[in-house]
Formats: sequence, structure tokens, C-alpha cells
Amino acid sequence: MIKVLFTAKEKTFFILLVVLFLSACGNDKQTGAVDVKWDRDACERCQMMLSERNFAAQVRVFPEGKRSKVYKFDDMGCAVLWLDTQSYKDDPKTEVWVNNYLTNDWINAKNAWFTRGLTTPMNYGLGAQPEQVEGALNYEQAVKHIYEVEKKLNIHGGNLEH
Repeated sequence: MIKVLFTAKEKTFFILLVVLFLSACGNDKQTGAVDVKWDRDACERCQMMLSERNFAAQVRVFPEGKRSKVYKFDDMGCAVLWLDTQSYKDDPKTEVWVNNYLTNDWINAKNAWFTRGLTTPMNYGLGAQPEQVEGALNYEQAVKHIYEVEKKLNIHGGNLEH
């Protein structure tokens, strides 16, 4: 019988190699939208349950020296208003994802086109889609629209920041 002995350095190297391999196998991606637990996950801004798949949004941020973190929202308006109060609002790595209101697929909000006049959870009225259609707003125009609606809806100065 052949007996193989490893030195302490070799054992340590082997253990580190296994740990590295196993951590690389994780499915926790660090970009893009994540799965939503519908009717269980709450909107980061207004605390409503996410139940309307057509209009949900997500913001993925990249805190310095940490793994990315995803925040979920019931309406694109909540995502935009929440993000505007965060330190990473101007970070080019920050991702904003919205559901395509026609297919429920996640799309990059900054490349999406927004149709107005829809009934959405927080009444900002925007539905996202990847294709430009007549009258659709680009991301910057949609943000401006959200602030115009917020000014009209928030006439009593309510505060949803917790």
C-alpha cells in the first residue's frame, strides 16, 4: 500500500483551492436584475408588496469594497425618487432595471422607452419597453415626467423616506 503524505503547505494550498473553486460556482451574479418574490418582497421606498409584474423596477448599486446590492421597487417612480437620495445616484456602475410591461422581461431602464398614461402601482403611469414607439419617453424624459407627477401627487408634503 502506498501512503501519500502532504506537507502543511500543500494541505493549506489544497483547501484554499477547493474554497476558491466552490465560491466561483455560486450563482450570485453581480450584475443585472434578480428574481423577485412576488407578493413577499416590499418596495424599498414605499414598502408596498411587489405584486404588479408589469411595472416593477430594481436598482443595483456597487458600494465601495463590497458586493453589489439590489433594491426592489413596485413602480419606476419609486426607484427614480429613491435613487435620487442615494450617494451612488451618479455612479456610472449603478444599474436600473424595469419590467417590460408587455412581456414582463427585465430590461435596462436607461435604454428603455416609456409609454405614458398607464395605471401603475404608484400612479406615475409609465410602462417600459425596449422599442421606441410614437410618444414614448427615453430614460431622461421619464425621470423628468416622474418628478412632474410627484409634484402633483405630493401636494401635502408626505414623506416616504424611512
